Amino acid sequence: MKTISLIGAPTDVGASVKGAGMGPDALRVAGLNDALVARQFHVVDHGNLHGPANPWQQPVNGLRHLKEAIDWNQAVYDAVNQALMQGHIPMMLGGDHCLAIGSISAVATHCRRAGKKLRVLWFDAHADSNLSTISPTGNIHGMPVACLMGHGPQELISYAGHTPAMQAADIRLIGIRSVDAGEKKFIHDLGMQVFDMRYIDEYGMRNVMSSALAGIDADTHLHVSFDMDCLDPGIAPGVGTAVLGGPTYREAQLCMEMIADTGLLASLDLVELNPALDIRNQTAILAVDLIESLFGKSTLVRM
Repeated sequence: MKTISLIGAPTDVGASVKGAGMGPDALRVAGLNDALVARQFHVVDHGNLHGPANPWQQPVNGLRHLKEAIDWNQAVYDAVNQALMQGHIPMMLGGDHCLAIGSISAVATHCRRAGKKLRVLWFDAHADSNLSTISPTGNIHGMPVACLMGHGPQELISYAGHTPAMQAADIRLIGIRSVDAGEKKFIHDLGMQVFDMRYIDEYGMRNVMSSALAGIDADTHLHVSFDMDCLDPGIAPGVGTAVLGGPTYREAQLCMEMIADTGLLASLDLVELNPALDIRNQTAILAVDLIESLFGKSTLVRM
């Protein structure tokens, strides 16, 4: 029986709106633990990590709450790394998306240690590829992809003494529909594969996921970093930076089911759930529903 380690990271220091720090407990209230046990997993809930409070200050040199983001990401890195060393599947419950810097840095460290290839599926409405010099806000939840590529403050790009954590060829961005001008250049310069909403509209989600999963095998560590604002706000209102025109419920379920079919999912981030903006916890309930599909629950009745 596989073990899933639940790691709560209750902070919104990287975000533009307060509330994502309540996300981990909203997922627990929505029945996450029981849903995973029903999928025949052993679940260890480590509770919530501790870190600095959100000082809610203005950016300094183009970066908002840098010290706090460093401290939280170090805590996430340590917890995810420990779970992986124990052979567990770490599930980081955010919190805002800046926490993926620590989470994926730990996964990348594990891959180097185990001699595995890394594939990250990054589900998001935003490209999260800003730099302090081009970010319109200085919010670090808009910078994790850039940091993981080695572009950012030294303390956020060198976990385990290794920079960059991953290469552009290791990541696929899915559901993107809000990209700043500077981010577009950054993405094009690095050659990242982006499946934006127009691409999804034109080719369909099945083809997108087939492309995003192409080339993975038993030597691949598959990591999913799922920002709840990837989804259309009509079904997922409980997010801080909602953008119209996202994937539908069925498109999201197809993504999860196709990932589950690979049998290779080895770690997960679930971030940017903001209960303060939700309606009767429906976004958290949806998140648990999608996580169930990610770990094998299927609507399919065909053989």
